[in-house]
Amino acid sequence: MPQSAASSLEKKLAQFDPNALGDAAGGVYGLPFTVEEAQVVIVPVPWEVTVSYRAGTADGPEAIRDASLQVDLYDPDLPDAWRMGLAMEESDEKVAAESRELRVLAADYIGWLEAGQPAADAKKFAGATEKIGTRGKALLEWLQQKVGAYLDAGKGVVVLGGDHSTPLGYMHALAERHEEFGILQIDAHCDLRPAYEGFEYSHASIMYNALKLPQVKKLVQVGIRDLCQQEAELVAQSGGRVVMFHNRFLSNERFAKKSWKKVCGKIIAQLPPKVYLSFDIDGLDPKLCPGTGTPVPGGLEFEEALYLIRSIVESGRTIIGCDLNEVAPGDTEWNAIVGARLLFQMAHWMGVSQGRLKATVAE
Repeated sequence: MPQSAASSLEKKLAQFDPNALGDAAGGVYGLPFTVEEAQVVIVPVPWEVTVSYRAGTADGPEAIRDASLQVDLYDPDLPDAWRMGLAMEESDEKVAAESRELRVLAADYIGWLEAGQPAADAKKFAGATEKIGTRGKALLEWLQQKVGAYLDAGKGVVVLGGDHSTPLGYMHALAERHEEFGILQIDAHCDLRPAYEGFEYSHASIMYNALKLPQVKKLVQVGIRDLCQQEAELVAQSGGRVVMFHNRFLSNERFAKKSWKKVCGKIIAQLPPKVYLSFDIDGLDPKLCPGTGTPVPGGLEFEEALYLIRSIVESGRTIIGCDLNEVAPGDTEWNAIVGARLLFQMAHWMGVSQGRLKATVAE
């Protein structure tokens, strides 16, 4: 960082009042940092082309940004969290506009599939999956380049979707810079479907696509409660590369009076030293995310998810990157309120694991 920029940052650190109301003129969470000054950058990706049930996740990043101004910056485990330096890019309107355009085509195509593929409309949809696939690959490459530049500049990155297809380019960028790493996926769904509904870069195919990267040595899935037989067979035949902690298993452990600490220990034992955290908010109980695209009964409580993330960091593992997806505003601000608080925790615990911030774990 140039000396003048460093001097400006020191001035901001000295003058910022973390007890004041969130400043709408400031950055995310009302923080004073620019993207250039921040140690960790949030990259919004307002994309939801292939969502197969309810739309709205493309509006998630801006809803979270707005809700972030209501988040108090003090946390007993991270009392100086705000000093790390967190900033959020402006959403790319070109990405949002393309998502809106292609979403119409994808929705009509899905409707045609559900109607039994009437021959009368076959010509209309002949090139739909190819067109959407081409643009999905372009989004991957755009994000790969963008995130890669931040990583090479020494910054941490959080990708904020959009639907769960969005972070694939981030995973590719990490694969260029790490010989191997694992993915911890918190989700209601496996997302292991190949080319779901004909879309190669579907939100339901993100982990199938991630496993194409040889650097991804392990995929550990937590909270899964909706999957098809094909996905179950892929997990069973993966030779241990994919490990699923199904919601049924988590519930049975609770019913057997097993502590969440012990369950988290089992999950973490499956993870390699470097971990990428991919968090679909529908991994939480749907009372915490009622607007998400495909809510499913069950799921983690908010503090259970945070305890797992903290425990990963306390185990000495490094969170080399993370994403948060599928936060849709819905009919209430509640979705963004939960999403903003989850994002705050994810970004800062990643910062702790990377040595950018110190934690003081409360007893």
